[in-house]
Amino acid sequence: MVIITNGKISLGIPPTLPPYLNPINDPSYANIICVISIVVILGSQVAECRVQNSKLASFDYPAINCRKHSAVLTDFGAVGDGKTSNTKAFNSAISKLSQYSNDGGAQLIVPPGKWLTGSFNLTSHFTLFLQKDAVILASQDESEWPQLPILPSYGRGRDAPKGRYSSLIFGTHLTDVIITGDNGTIDGQGSSWWKKFKSGQLTLTRPYLIELMYSDQIQISHLTLLNSPTWFVHPIYSSNIIVNGLTILAPVDSPNTDGINPDSSTNVRIEDNYIVSGDDCIAIKSGWDEYGIKVGKPSQHIIIRRLTCISPDSAMIALGSEMSGGIQDVRAEDITAITTESAVRIKSAIGRGAFVKDIFVKGMNLNTMKYVFWMTGTYGQHPDKGFDPKALPKVSGINYRDVTAKNVTIAGKLEGISGDPFTGICVSNVTIEMIEKKSKKLPWNCTDVAGVSSNVSPQPCELLPVKKEKYDCPYPSDKLPIEDVQFKTCSFKSSVF
Repeated sequence: MVIITNGKISLGIPPTLPPYLNPINDPSYANIICVISIVVILGSQVAECRVQNSKLASFDYPAINCRKHSAVLTDFGAVGDGKTSNTKAFNSAISKLSQYSNDGGAQLIVPPGKWLTGSFNLTSHFTLFLQKDAVILASQDESEWPQLPILPSYGRGRDAPKGRYSSLIFGTHLTDVIITGDNGTIDGQGSSWWKKFKSGQLTLTRPYLIELMYSDQIQISHLTLLNSPTWFVHPIYSSNIIVNGLTILAPVDSPNTDGINPDSSTNVRIEDNYIVSGDDCIAIKSGWDEYGIKVGKPSQHIIIRRLTCISPDSAMIALGSEMSGGIQDVRAEDITAITTESAVRIKSAIGRGAFVKDIFVKGMNLNTMKYVFWMTGTYGQHPDKGFDPKALPKVSGINYRDVTAKNVTIAGKLEGISGDPFTGICVSNVTIEMIEKKSKKLPWNCTDVAGVSSNVSPQPCELLPVKKEKYDCPYPSDKLPIEDVQFKTCSFKSSVF
């Protein structure tokens, strides 16, 4: 095994080994790893050398924190042929590197190749880095996916009432964890899971691709994520999260392949992501009915910028429908949807309780949409019959401005709850081009909502009366704390192994 500490190599070679047998002292060994076994035979030392081509070039990358120690996945016996299971290699590497958690942290480099693996757990003060042309492939062997208990804020699995499978990359109660790369790929190989879900064969809920629970200081960036069994990126009960530079791809008919789902999490920055999904590109959640109410952890202080989404059957950004811990202070700007069912959608229902409030959206560019504005108070899926029918969600302070939309079927469908209207809705500076052949339909349909509008075409429903003077819906001028987090330039130094 090779550990690099600040560019210095530790091979465990005894100091009495003759210099000509020491690969560090011989430039002819520039492209090999030697694992040295010392055998004492009649007083002499014999060196056995296991050789493999493993030299990696130096590189820099942006990250919230840099690491003092480094290792390469192949140092732990991994084989990148796309067929050999590397679950033990990943777990061994991370277990070994966890000892450096309090000594500057460690980074594990995944080199080019196809690295088949089941679920594995990360550690604190740790970076998982995927080089260009590195592909982590999710195993199809269910025995390599440990079972986890249900999430306390959900009360049951999303696919089946009992437990759930661990995500491919998992961690809990971590601090300072980074998953990044030079656009390396993590492929969930989800098609077999989708088939089982559609045919009702699952007894446990499908795994996510990446899930971090009860964790702080998270970065997930500069990767391509493919074909998750269900949700791709799921930080839950966590804080201080940056998700940027991801390309997330799943077939548009794949079930529940949400892209990025912050869940009961706070201080989140989501920037510069491209998502093609069979479900919501981004969904902000906080628990389901009585279980989410009991846990009571809101999703809040979230900024979303420069998102591009394609999702013909779902939303660019969904708030809910599981929002029983509350959702507040969400900001979205400079976002694009193409061939997507709806833009920023609010989903809730009787029994959810809690709130969706202080939502600010500025700068939407939309093309080929069924709905531009869509709010639903009757999204009636429940975990069980124990929900409280008196637990009504409070939806208020919803602000949209500076929107351009083309090829639209319905401008707005805003449906609150009878006796519990959605209030404080503001829509300003909006131009919507409707599909001509469907122009006879009412462009807006509103019930149980209240608010205002300004400079909106086509003119909104009467429940959003036009302000006489020109008016811009509010958008916060302050910064969230996560916006001030700066990336450092971190390095992996090339060395002769």
